[in-house]
This record gives sequence, C-alpha cells and structure tokens, in this order.
Amino acid sequence: MSLTIPLARGQRDVALLTRYGNRHGLIAGATGTGKTVSLQVLAEGFSAQGVPVFMADVKGDLAGISQAANPSERLSNRLKLLGIDGFTPKASPVVFWDIFGQKGHPLRTTISEMGPILLARILDLNETQEGVLNVVFRFADDEGLLLLDLADLRAMLSHVAENAKAVSSQYGLVSTTSIAAVQRALLALEDAGGEQFFGEPAFVLQDLFQRAPDGRGVINIMAADQLILEPTLYSTFLLWLLSELFEQLPEVGDLDKPRMVFFFDEAHLLFTDAPPVLVQRVEQVVRLIRSKGVGVYFISQNPDDVPDAILGQLGNRVQHALRAFTPRDQKSVRVAAETFMQNPAFDTAQVITQLGVGEALVSVLGDGGVPTMVERVYILPPASRIGVITDAERTALLQQSPIANKYETRLDRDSAFEVLTQRAQAPAPEEAAPQTETSGGCSLSWPWGDKPAEPAARPAPPPLPRRVAPPPPTPRARRAAAPQRQSVGESFAKSVARTMGSQLGRQVIRGILGAILRR
Repeated sequence: MSLTIPLARGQRDVALLTRYGNRHGLIAGATGTGKTVSLQVLAEGFSAQGVPVFMADVKGDLAGISQAANPSERLSNRLKLLGIDGFTPKASPVVFWDIFGQKGHPLRTTISEMGPILLARILDLNETQEGVLNVVFRFADDEGLLLLDLADLRAMLSHVAENAKAVSSQYGLVSTTSIAAVQRALLALEDAGGEQFFGEPAFVLQDLFQRAPDGRGVINIMAADQLILEPTLYSTFLLWLLSELFEQLPEVGDLDKPRMVFFFDEAHLLFTDAPPVLVQRVEQVVRLIRSKGVGVYFISQNPDDVPDAILGQLGNRVQHALRAFTPRDQKSVRVAAETFMQNPAFDTAQVITQLGVGEALVSVLGDGGVPTMVERVYILPPASRIGVITDAERTALLQQSPIANKYETRLDRDSAFEVLTQRAQAPAPEEAAPQTETSGGCSLSWPWGDKPAEPAARPAPPPLPRRVAPPPPTPRARRAAAPQRQSVGESFAKSVARTMGSQLGRQVIRGILGAILRR
C-alpha cells in the first residue's frame, strides 16, 4: 500500500504519494494567498513519514512549525468548512541553523572542503585565475598547510605572490596580476559575511538526516532573513550545500519515500540576478538528485520566476491565486494554466484569478508517475503554528537540540595563516643556524659566529657554551624556507656585511641588498 501525505480537500481529496515525493514540486501564488500554509502541510507530512526536511526561512515565518497550533476562531471555521473532526495541534521536531550563529546553530565549512573548483565558480573567476587558485591549493597540500578560513587562503595567496618565481618553476606560471584578482574577489566575499561561513568546526552533512525519538523526520530550518540580503553569501551557501548532497549521497533509485526533501521559499529571490553557475548547478541537481532520493520544492509568486529548464522537472504542483492586473500578470496566468492537465469541470485560467485565501489548484503525480487532473481544493490546516516564534521559544529549542554545543564554539587551529606568520617572524636562516666554511674538503663549524678574517691579529674569544646544531630540515621545510641557492653576488654581499662591524654599515648593506636577502 502506498504511503500518502494528505494535502487538500474538495470534490476530490488530494494526497501526495510519497514514492513520488522525490519528483520535486512547485508552490506558487501571489502574496497572502496561502503558500506558507501549503509548505507547512507538506513539510509536516514528510516529517510524519520519517523524512527529514530542510527549508530556508527567508521571511522568518516558518519557525512556527516548531510550535503547536493555537486554537482560534479562524482555525475552527476552517475545520468546520472541511468537515475535519479530531484535529490535534502538534509541534514538529525542529533544528535551527544560521550562518551568522544568531538564530540557530552556526553552519560552517572549510576552504579545503569547498575546494578550488567550486570556490572559483562562486568567485566568478576566469580560467587563468581558476588555474592560479588550483596552484595555491596544491602548493598548500604539498607544504602541509591547512586551508580552513579566509585568512588562511589570503595568507597563502600572499605567500605564493612573494615566491611566484619558485612556485611557477614547479607548478606552472603564476602571475601576481591573477593573484591580485583572486584577492579582490575574496575581499567581496568577506565583506558579504564569508568569514562567518568558513571555519571550524565544519558542518557534517549527516546532521541534516536526523529523526526524532518518535520516528518523525527532523525539520531543519535555515534562518535566511538576513542571509538573503547578501546574495553572494546566499549563493555560496546554496551552491555548496547542493554540491555536497550531490557528491556525498549514493544512488538509491526510486524508494517508497524520499531520503530528504528541500523547500526553497521565495525562489524568485534565489534566481533573480543569481550567478549563472548557481542556476546551472540547481538545474543539474534537480535533474539528477532524484535518483539519490532527494526531493526539491520551490515556493514562489509566479511559476515563471523559476527557469524553464527547472520548471519542467517539477511534477507536484500547488497553484494559489494569481492577480491579473498587468499584461505580465495576465501572461503568467495563461502560462500557469497551461502547465496543468485540464479539468473539464472548469476553466483553469479563469479560476486561478478567483481563488480565495487557502484555496488552490493542485495536481500531483499519480500511479505510474502520470500527473493527475487539476483539482480546485482547500488546503488542509497545519497542526503547527502559522507565523513567528518568540526569542524565548527559540532559545529553549536551541538548548534542547540534539546537536546543542556541537558547533557553537569556533575552533582556530594552527593553519596556513598561523604557520606563515610564524615563519615571517622567525630569524633569518643565516642568523639562526651556525655558519660553516669548507677548507681543503673539510667542513668546520664555528659556534661563536663567523670565522675572523685575521685570526692571528685578534685575541681569542672567551670560552662560551657550544650551541647544539639544529636537526637538518625536512624536504618540506626546505621548500617552504627562503631559496637555498645563492649567487656569487649574494655570497659576496653577505661576506661584506659580516665583516663590517658598525651598526650603520649593516643598515646600509641591508637597505641596498634588502630585495636579495629578503630581510
């Protein structure tokens, strides 16, 4: 027997078959026509079937699903209209997330996990700049330097720029112009709040697939009311999340119910002025992620807010009222009507403009995956609250969360930024290590510094404790240190500097040869 999610009542009741829940869907309609209620009913239904849910809360009014519905006259009238007896208000299990860590658990990833290819797409880099970013990541891996946050990546870019000649000889040409372009793109991402998104502890994808003790799927709510104001960061987050799902989830084919369902509210904000790479990635995910058991549902004001390539993949549709006040609105009504399998009992295009609040035209996938004939129905009331929650209610839920305190404390391990900073502050190699000279094939160590130019004419130095020579550097340390090969000019310059005893002389030589000696 097929599992179903009751959705609406009318001359014919409408229920969504869970085995087609991964065929995606659309909820459309003008402002105030009941889209949020339809979203809540579907989210509650999937959760009741043990399916975890993720939704982006753009307006802040989806958090009410975490609380039981409040008895009201309006709710009583709706129950009476639909002939529903035994209605029981019930809260859904919810976990709150927030990139900024204010209204939910912080959600982060690391630069390394993002990877150079995805990061290059987010930053809209050209092919040359993307190549430079690949070199930076490869160089960091070879040097054993962790790239965790934006500070690490900026430090690595600066380090590669300072050693462009040596890096280019090993990894391919790296120009400082391309590095500067990448740094400017990173600055824009940082200004949008990227520092909050990149870091540790990194988010674990499996935390989205939790179930409550009673077997219901957890509804993950991403606070996006502030995030949506930063389109670059919002696109970065969505592109990363969709990519993680697509890459990590195995193929499972058609199941009795989805493994997970995503709801993207206010989808017109997602696609308006969105980077082409994001639209392409969403299209790819919608086409292919069905076989991984994931359903994606878009909520928007007009069906044409969603690109045609994506709209054609959405099999389950709920159409609330549209207003036909302008030529564009009238065209949207015709387009919306044409996407349904027509019902001979009414004119679909005409009815769309006459629907009341809570009414909708609904068509879902039936047996065999064939769209059912469109029905004019009343959406069922959700068992949870419609609207916002108080700060106290949110705080209580965060404290009771199954992942409480897992992500709240930000970690700052020694990574590329710290290691490169320590290297820059360390003494130069010729000052830290004992000097040696070779004479007649023998290597002589001078623990008190450089060998005097005229040892016979100067008194012997007083006895001092002999320094223990440091262990030989590893190949990785040798690569990270300053260039080891010295030209004849460099050796001569250092010899002159060592023989000059006055502080003024050393300053003059250092100023002239600073670029060579890298002091």
